[in-house]
Amino acid sequence: MTSLKALVQKSGTVWAAGAFDALSARLIQEAGFDALLTSGYGISSSFLGEPDTEIYTMSENLTVTRNICNAVTIPVIADIDTGYGNPINAMRTMREFESAGASAVIMEDQVSPKRCPCSSMQIDIISLEEGVAKIKAVASVRRNPETMIIARTDAVDPNEAMRRAQAYAAAGADIIQPISRCFKDIAGLRAMRQAAGVPLSLQLLAWLENDLSKKEIEEVAGIATYPLVALMSATQAMRENLKVLANSKSSKHLPQPVTSMHDFNDFIGFPRIDALQKQFMVSEQTVS
Repeated sequence: MTSLKALVQKSGTVWAAGAFDALSARLIQEAGFDALLTSGYGISSSFLGEPDTEIYTMSENLTVTRNICNAVTIPVIADIDTGYGNPINAMRTMREFESAGASAVIMEDQVSPKRCPCSSMQIDIISLEEGVAKIKAVASVRRNPETMIIARTDAVDPNEAMRRAQAYAAAGADIIQPISRCFKDIAGLRAMRQAAGVPLSLQLLAWLENDLSKKEIEEVAGIATYPLVALMSATQAMRENLKVLANSKSSKHLPQPVTSMHDFNDFIGFPRIDALQKQFMVSEQTVS
């Protein structure tokens, strides 16, 4: 498998989508994306049915991420939230997610437990000094130099975000990720890219998703991710079909098409398992 770092160096911009479980990860790979992101927003929603406020634990996030890494061959970017504590906690988090197969981790500089910028107007961030210490801490335990550290700053003031970008890159971050609320146009992102001295990671939400062209994104971003399209697509399709199914008690006239069981069986791997059973399982007829 080509490393994420090699892909960024080769292509300039790696395009990814957000997965919330192993099935969505397989579908992202099938669609042809370069890489995928384990969306904390999506994992919290699908695993617990709760909002992305760091209610799930590090080990619960790790379980989903490990399953995703085992299910695909494209690079996996792991959302590790705040690192789940202080620099020492973040060191363990880095080791665990790297061991699980993540090609990169995204760690943000919010106070733990975090609040999702998509839904909360109040965002509390740690001091610059603590943010730098946490980046240095996770960099110190990185076993594979190809594993990338993506430092996300949730600073909403552009000048503060650029100040932190410079400091985090100097501390060992390979890529810097601003939140969509911080900048309002491509000029701001260009300034952030120049200040950071390293490529940006953009999660394409709000105006970033609606207003920027592909060319503009590729001008500043080493990684460009659609983090929530898979989750929101699945939610909408299931919501529509299940409502009709509950009311009509019939699946004959569902508003959204469904995959046939035959096609799904092929996609999920039953033929592969059948072949393995024929290769390795002992037939009862051969047992005396």
